[in-house]
Amino acid sequence: MLETLTKIIREHTGDESIIINEDMDLKADLGLNSLELVNLVCVVEDEFDIEIPDRNIKDFRTVKDVIQFIEEQL
Repeated sequence: MLETLTKIIREHTGDESIIINEDMDLKADLGLNSLELVNLVCVVEDEFDIEIPDRNIKDFRTVKDVIQFIEEQL
């Protein structure tokens, strides 16, 4: 799961060299603003064929939060 999410984040940010771990903060460590986070969520939804309600996006603080949500949906 982390590997797939890392690939998505690298493509989304355009930084292929970025090292991702589960404890990284989406905003502070990865520099994602609210709009970028929503766009990233759209890509995650397509990749995993899931729906992430807007109310859940605000709860995503770390990479691990996103992974846990995806795993709960699969």
